[in-house]
Amino acid sequence: MIGFFIMAIDKHKAKRRKWRIAEKTIWFVSLSGGAVGAMLGMHIFRHKTKHRLFRYGLLFLALFDLILYIIMV
Repeated sequence: MIGFFIMAIDKHKAKRRKWRIAEKTIWFVSLSGGAVGAMLGMHIFRHKTKHRLFRYGLLFLALFDLILYIIMV
């Protein structure tokens, strides 16, 4: 959920040309288990979809998170 809200907040700030959330922060949250939410937020809010690193990196991390979740449950 945190990844999803970070994308929403960053998109909102980008539209208003205000201070943005650092990409390091987005990656940290994604690596900490928030990749699924960040990926959903990226597509719902159409934010950072042109960045190849985000498109493919978040997809890879989200799949990894889902596999880990399935294994753990």
